[in-house]
Parts: sequence; C-alpha cells; structure tokens
Amino acid sequence: MNPVLAAIDRGDVADYVNTLVTVYVVLIFVQVIASFVPRMPYNRYLSAFLGFVGTVVDPYLRLFRRFLPMVRIGPGALDLSPMVGTFVLVIVGGIVASIIRG
Repeated sequence: MNPVLAAIDRGDVADYVNTLVTVYVVLIFVQVIASFVPRMPYNRYLSAFLGFVGTVVDPYLRLFRRFLPMVRIGPGALDLSPMVGTFVLVIVGGIVASIIRG
C-alpha cells in the first residue's frame, strides 16, 4: 500500500497566501459594516462572532490608527484605517504571493 502524498509546490503556497489575504479583507469589511449597524438585543452567537472579528482585525488596524487621525465630518468622525489597511494588505499580499510564486 502506497500512502497518498499531496504535492505542494510554490504556486499552491502563493494561492494559500492570496486566500488568507482575501479572508482577512472580508473580516475587515465585516467589522466596518458591523460598526455602522446598531447593535441588536443581546445575541450570544452574534456577540461571539463580532468579538472574534474584533479580536482578529483590531491589532492590525491599530497600526494605522496610530498614524491616521479621524476625519471630522460634522458631528461625527470617519475612521480611514480600514481603507488604508485593506489597501496595504492587498498590495503587500500580492507582492508576497508573487515572490513566493517565483
């Protein structure tokens, strides 16, 4: 009996990096949408999911919040860190994936 071995090459690893970048961008998008929607009454599953999203995304976005001030728009403010963070993530992820691909 021969064990089945999966051949993993550089292209597979580059595709994996691209997938991770896409998932992270989706999580950033979920957090942005959740920040605009008012909180519903307590829901254990929604609270756990949004807590997970915040725990995963906030450390990365805090890097950009240090340098980017909130943009004042009337009585409110606009946080530009998700836009800049997404842009940097997509650019750097693409560069890393192309370097891995060779």
